[in-house]
Amino acid sequence: MNAADTAWILVATALVLFMTLPGLALFYGGLVRARNVLSVFMQCFGIACLMSVLWLAVGYSIAFGDGNAYWGGLGKAFLNGVTEDTMSGNIPEVLFFAFQMTFAIITPALIVGAYVERIGFAFVMTFSGLWMLICYAPVAHWIWGGGLLAGEEWSLFPNGVNDFAGGIVVHQTAGLAALIVAFFLGGRSDKSKPPHNPGMVMIGAAMLWVGWFGFNGGSELAANGSAAMAITVTHLSAATASLTWVLWERIRYGKSSLVGLVTGTIAGLASITPASGSVGPIEALIIGAVAGVMCQELCSIVKNTLKIDDTLDVFAVHGVGGMFGIIMLAVFGHAGWTEQLGGLAVVGVWTVVTTVAIVLVVKAIFPIRVSQEDEHTGLDLSSHGERAYDMSS
Repeated sequence: MNAADTAWILVATALVLFMTLPGLALFYGGLVRARNVLSVFMQCFGIACLMSVLWLAVGYSIAFGDGNAYWGGLGKAFLNGVTEDTMSGNIPEVLFFAFQMTFAIITPALIVGAYVERIGFAFVMTFSGLWMLICYAPVAHWIWGGGLLAGEEWSLFPNGVNDFAGGIVVHQTAGLAALIVAFFLGGRSDKSKPPHNPGMVMIGAAMLWVGWFGFNGGSELAANGSAAMAITVTHLSAATASLTWVLWERIRYGKSSLVGLVTGTIAGLASITPASGSVGPIEALIIGAVAGVMCQELCSIVKNTLKIDDTLDVFAVHGVGGMFGIIMLAVFGHAGWTEQLGGLAVVGVWTVVTTVAIVLVVKAIFPIRVSQEDEHTGLDLSSHGERAYDMSS
């Protein structure tokens, strides 16, 4: 065991959990109406709890067990055979389990942004659990667990897909799933209300930014110069995308907004994620600069051209950003075009097919959408019996 590496991944694990709780919850919560903020908190927190248990039960084994090209099997279900002395590389395997668990938490939690303000809580929990096990965990095995796309003995591509921290595994899968759920769900009955608390959005985005250092820097699984460079390029891409987003916003609409500034931050973070283990500072600036404009334009295309109410722009920011980062690795010569585009295609098809199937099955059991009356009342009160703000007290 390497004590320095172990100490760093302990910290990184906490940072990645911090991204979901409270970072993502606050970021999404501020973007919805006041009557729905607690429902967003509930969805993020509930998903974090459920994914933790499912990851222990079978998720980790499916993703990182000693199976075959397609899945890891069930040999490590409930951490079978893993003790505090079992090693994964030069860190304890139980720590690797915990670090990867935080990724399994945030990936389905990202999808929350697509369906806020109108979805049933039972559907959210059931869909998220099945999706993590059936869609996310096998993809993690294919790329990070020595499977179908990893460049090992049974890989589709000799050199494997270069996806350092989750452009495909996390962002593409979550983005496509978000688009599909939003399509089946239909749009909100009232889309005119602005974010109820832009300050909360900024606080959540700031937490995501800080947590992302664990997300990308921790993916090196070592305390070394490569981890330091991953953190540095992550920061530079986020900062640059924030600036280009608000500049483009100023050119198009005449004003730069706080919500736009911090959404650009997330676009830059998502885009640099798969490339953070390979690129340098100048390449990070280029990725961030393009992401701030490109992801903003995709927000408009999804809502106005495709007519899909992906409420908080999960596909445009996370999905497109992650896929863009994967492609830029080939552009900069850090990966092969065949591997990168092939990985996007294989995982894209898998994600669409599995997500559609899971949605159809779960909505046959639980209503996917709340009633018009409950939507008008707000999910905080109608689904959870609570209010975020009591103005009379």
